[in-house]
Amino acid sequence: MGDYWIALLRGINVGTAKRVAMADLRAVVENLGYQDVATLLNSGNVVFRRPRTAKGSPAPAIEQAVAKRLGVSASVIVMPATALDAILRANPLAKPSRDPSRLLVAAVRDAAALGRLAALAKQDWGQEELACGRAAGYAWCADGISRGALFTAVNKALGDGVTMRNWATMLKLQAMTRAPATAASKPLRRAK
Repeated sequence: MGDYWIALLRGINVGTAKRVAMADLRAVVENLGYQDVATLLNSGNVVFRRPRTAKGSPAPAIEQAVAKRLGVSASVIVMPATALDAILRANPLAKPSRDPSRLLVAAVRDAAALGRLAALAKQDWGQEELACGRAAGYAWCADGISRGALFTAVNKALGDGVTMRNWATMLKLQAMTRAPATAASKPLRRAK
């Protein structure tokens, strides 16, 4: 059996652009030879197992397969489950009183993106907060994601080098790496 990995696709199913059915996305990842493939929500969050003997990042293969088979160009940021665990443990902005939908984890593609994020974290964001860790960034959007300047600034500065997920989503992805996927690799749905 292999280790769990998480793939985060940037910008799919946001508005009317880059529409991707999660069943199709799971099929693409399965066709690459990954196992126990499952998706979370409808925004390009994929958990899968890859053989321990595999080398290199799965991101390029997933990006190419999504473009070829689904006709969608989307940046893919991947991490093993152990890296996700470390990123979540390191969040300096996590507080029990904070709304998890306004607390974001900024997953970055490479060290250059992390450097640009660190530069942004030095700025004064008023009620909003931005912190840069060793492997990811963390944003607190006090008035909501779409109302503050921080979310827009991070996306403008990092472009395809970042994708952000809220705290609740990241915790659900972490939970998926601890529970075996169903045989049908059905997507998990947000509890109402």
